[in-house]
Amino acid sequence: MDLFANLGLGFETAFTLQNLLYCLIGCVLGTLIGVLPGLGPIATIAMLLPATYALPPIAALIMLAGIYYGSQYGGSTTAILLNIPGETSSVVTAIDGYQMARNGRAGVALFTAGSASFFAGCVATLILAAFAAPLSQLAFKFGPAEYFSLMVLGLIGAVVLASGSLIKAIGMIILGLLMGLIGTDVNSGVSRYAFDIPELSDGIGFVAVAMGVFGFAEIMGNLEKTGDDEGFLNKLTTMVPTKTDVKRMIPSILRGTTIGSILGILPGGGAALAAFGAYSVEKKSSKYSHEFGKGAIEGVAGPEAANNAAAQTSFIPLLTLGIPPNAVMALMVGAMTIHNIQPGPQVMTSNPALFWGLIASMWIGNVMLILLNLPLIGIWVKLLKIPYRFLYPAILVFCCIGVYTVNNTVFDVYVTAGFGLIGYLFFKLGCEPPPLLLGFVLGPMMEENFRRALLLSRGDFTTFLTRPLSLGLLIAAALLVVIVALPAVKKTREEAFVED
Repeated sequence: MDLFANLGLGFETAFTLQNLLYCLIGCVLGTLIGVLPGLGPIATIAMLLPATYALPPIAALIMLAGIYYGSQYGGSTTAILLNIPGETSSVVTAIDGYQMARNGRAGVALFTAGSASFFAGCVATLILAAFAAPLSQLAFKFGPAEYFSLMVLGLIGAVVLASGSLIKAIGMIILGLLMGLIGTDVNSGVSRYAFDIPELSDGIGFVAVAMGVFGFAEIMGNLEKTGDDEGFLNKLTTMVPTKTDVKRMIPSILRGTTIGSILGILPGGGAALAAFGAYSVEKKSSKYSHEFGKGAIEGVAGPEAANNAAAQTSFIPLLTLGIPPNAVMALMVGAMTIHNIQPGPQVMTSNPALFWGLIASMWIGNVMLILLNLPLIGIWVKLLKIPYRFLYPAILVFCCIGVYTVNNTVFDVYVTAGFGLIGYLFFKLGCEPPPLLLGFVLGPMMEENFRRALLLSRGDFTTFLTRPLSLGLLIAAALLVVIVALPAVKKTREEAFVED
């Protein structure tokens, strides 16, 4: 009964005119950035973080959440119609979705993607609502030692589940941890690694790092891509699938929803990993495996369900434990911090309207997205014809204004530009920035809980091993390292990301 009472409070909060408006804005922006190649949810949320200062906390979080799960919807449109994934998680959708479009079935492919996304999003939100309260109660049993061990598991998970080189992912995590040390030590009051620069006494600004590494670097990377390939656009005919299509897509949607719901919760997981995992499962389990790569409907239904389910369930560790499982959730931590909200189990008790209002808004957002995406496909296609050279100056100006308004200082703009160059260097070297952002966010939290645990135990390092929850989390982290080092697992991991 408590669950229904809490959901009632959530819908009462979400159904205010202001929150509905910001939910719609988030969904529209999310769809738009999913449609436009080169912009992703990480870059967009980083750009919009300064704008959330002027918004009420619940409205700001509802809008940012809408951008994240909305981008999963929009990314499939360009993947299917143009073979250009608007979002990383839509890379897999393009494989069979584009072939369906070439075969004159673009409408069916878009309907499949939309319906799979809607179903998976609704189910994953239900999972979030059901597991939020029990996990929050468990989180109250966590002390400093348990939180430190959980963050160690989270960072190792981020390394293991990152695509690309493990060595590079580890390097990015370490760099992020080191960046988190810059500023004044809370315990001693000593300035660390600030090089006598007064602006660094409070550390490097989170918004500046996120916007530079993702926003500016994304723009520089896109400017390298020349040519205006508009792909292969077919005239949209029927969007109604046949009975055979329905029979084939329903099991795929169910499997994709299950895979995405699980992988979204895992540290380092997320929509892209879920989509790759679902595609691999569909390819191996389908009776029509010979059609994959030529227009198999399962190749659209499974990954689209998985990436949307993962986008929703990734909120579970953030809201219940205060730990961001991926880079987008790290940005959500930044947004909550801006409004003096400490992410974690206390949010449910101290601010239940915000907690349940955000969950309820996800159901509303999924309804908005299914109504937005299918009727407005023609408009999204026309937006793709705008040359990128006209878009990037406006994006750059918006970024600079946003960074400046955080602290009203030009120094932050310089820092953002510097991290833009660093992010571009990472792009050229094949290093993924998300692990860096996770390390940067979790670093100070890890240090604080590590030192607090040692203070409580009077300097006894065995406190991390004598507490059962902490020991269990450290064992899980060690097992992850051992498992990924096995030759067979290493080979499978490389093959899982080969489509990227």
